[in-house]
Amino acid sequence: MSDTAKTERAFIPVGIAVLTVSDSRTLETDTSGAFLASRIEEAGHLLRDRQIVTDDAAKIRELVVQWSKDPAIDVVITTGGTGFTGRDVTPDALEPVFDKRMDGFSVIFHQMSYAKIGTSTIQSRATAGLINQTFVFVLPGSGGACRDAWDGILAQQLDYRHRPCNFVEIMPRLDEHLKRKI
Repeated sequence: MSDTAKTERAFIPVGIAVLTVSDSRTLETDTSGAFLASRIEEAGHLLRDRQIVTDDAAKIRELVVQWSKDPAIDVVITTGGTGFTGRDVTPDALEPVFDKRMDGFSVIFHQMSYAKIGTSTIQSRATAGLINQTFVFVLPGSGGACRDAWDGILAQQLDYRHRPCNFVEIMPRLDEHLKRKI
């Protein structure tokens, strides 16, 4: 995209919450959550909340659904819990409450990841969808995965200036089905 295309529109900041799913990390040791928070603020968005919860499906679901009902939060990004071990439950916690799945996110994420780590990308169940008209992105816990997802996908899609389309421009329309008289 040319620089000219980006300057045709004004930047619109969105509210973003970051959830790290981990049994062992703290806010002080959570480098992936810190990376995402930093990138969010550097881009000009609003970091609305940042928390850590254990690998507990009910706790993960409860917090993300709570955030999805907060009008100040447009996007939730989770990091951690996307693998195949017994404690990796983030996709299992959130996919059942997705109103809509975003299959393309996983496809693009895995394509980018494959270029860097090869077939090891299949060990991630990164996913995304909508919950209560809030975008939810479920990322692996590794710093590299968070960097790939933010720098390669989310930074562009959460920038209103990105052409030909982006998530910010459709945010006002996410609830139009609720306004329709059937």
